[in-house]
Amino acid sequence: MPSPFPGMDPYLESPDHWPDVHHELMSVARELLNRSLRPLYHVRVEERVYVSDENDPGRKAIIPDLQVVAARNENSPATRSAETDTAVAEPVVLTTLIDDEIHEAYLTIVDKLQNSVVAVIEILSPTNKIVGSRGRASYEEKRKEVMASSTHLIEIDLLRDGEHLHCREQLPAADYYVHVSRRGDRLKGMVWPILVTQQLPVISIPLKPEDPDAELDLQTVLITAYERAAYDMVVDYRTDPVPPLTGDSIA
Repeated sequence: MPSPFPGMDPYLESPDHWPDVHHELMSVARELLNRSLRPLYHVRVEERVYVSDENDPGRKAIIPDLQVVAARNENSPATRSAETDTAVAEPVVLTTLIDDEIHEAYLTIVDKLQNSVVAVIEILSPTNKIVGSRGRASYEEKRKEVMASSTHLIEIDLLRDGEHLHCREQLPAADYYVHVSRRGDRLKGMVWPILVTQQLPVISIPLKPEDPDAELDLQTVLITAYERAAYDMVVDYRTDPVPPLTGDSIA
């Protein structure tokens, strides 16, 4: 059963679904690009790693709910002192926060002959968009590294929550954004503003100067990921999406 939305499905943004959605989008994009890029290029999954601790503002995006998994029994005789008939504190079992090593995946397009990376493709995660979080700091560090290199950068932001792209001009109002920064023209990046009511675009993926751009159909990526992962079986469309849709989004 297909998604009821024409483009990005806002229900897939939920913290309960997004880690799997992110993985599936990356997998499908890699597969489609490898079909069109061979034999000159191939696509690889890379990872950056950072540590999230209890002071990380992005912690809730990684562990959204901390719940009591075992509580005291109010009716148990052990909750009262036999000598004084006074209530006695009982323990509960909670999740202990410890430092977590977070792995975030991204795609690289590699030139086969020179074994060099010509483009980096990022599909943003919630932690990349939370100001002050470890995930955002890690992402910004990688972004600056790519922007200072001879590598193209493609950023795909399919999350309505959080801080969007950094541009000198004000971004057009939209729900989602795609940004392509070519290594030879960093100051003039191409941005696709996308509404919930619109299909996802076909974007140009720059390669080496002598080769034409590759094309990546983001709508095909999404549809394939949705069907392959059977998201219609896990998404409850009777409830509101997280985050909820606004009037502007559904107008």
